[in-house]
This record gives sequence, C-alpha cells and structure tokens, in this order.
Amino acid sequence: MSTCQGPSSPSGRVMRTPPECAARDRADRSRPVRPGLKVAGIAAREVPGVHDMGGGLSRGIGTVRDRVPGGRPNGGPGVKVEVGERQTAIDLDLVVEYGVSVMDVAQDVRENVISAVERVTGLEVAEVNVTVDDVHLPDEHEAVHTGEARVE
Repeated sequence: MSTCQGPSSPSGRVMRTPPECAARDRADRSRPVRPGLKVAGIAAREVPGVHDMGGGLSRGIGTVRDRVPGGRPNGGPGVKVEVGERQTAIDLDLVVEYGVSVMDVAQDVRENVISAVERVTGLEVAEVNVTVDDVHLPDEHEAVHTGEARVE
C-alpha cells in the first residue's frame, strides 16, 4: 500500500491522510491556468491578420487596464482557459483585419495556440474555440482617435 493512500483501520475505514501527502495532493491539483492564459493570448496575437482580442467592452476595459502599471495580470481580453487534470480548453475572441480570410486566420490561430500551450504547459489542448467578434477596417482606428465626424 502506498504511504499516501491513508492507512485503513481494522473496521475498513480509511484513517486521516498524513500531512505531507495532503500537501502533495494539493500540489498535484494545481494547474497552469495563468501561464495557459498568457501563452494562449500571445500565440493568438502572433498570427498575421489578428488585429486585436476581445469583444467591444472587454477591449475598452483592456485599454484602460493597459494604462495602469501592472494592470494586465492575465492573457488579456478575449482569452478564457479552463484547465482539467490532463487537458485544457481555450476560448478566444478575435478582431481580424479587413481583407483576410476569416477561416484561414481562425485555423492558423487554433494551430498556433495548440502548439504553444501544449509545449509550455504540458497539458493536452482538448479544444480551441475561436470567435471573430469584429473586423477592423483600415481607416476605422484613425477616425475614432482624430475626432473626425463620421457623418455630416
């Protein structure tokens, strides 16, 4: 019998687990959630055609958080990671550049994220769900920041 199984009493009940085994069991359950978030976000942003991550509200909050020192502790807006014992599932929300093939960008993001997360965390990536929330138009950013009126 393993020393961390907990000894059985004559009545068949398992007695209290030794403290060193309880600490090891807690450590075994800790999974790389934060590294998975960061790696998934970085890997998705590396793909040509990805303009930004997240939906409109999360991008706005992310912009404010970027201006605060130390304000981006996770993978940023648009990245959600669920971690199990041996596998992880990742949800990504993207904004793509106008003119690129959305299907090709989504496939490239999926492949890049799977490769990077499996290499860094050692977990099998069970699924990567890519949602394209918006398409960035070439003049969209400039019109918003220069204060130009879009209509007369």
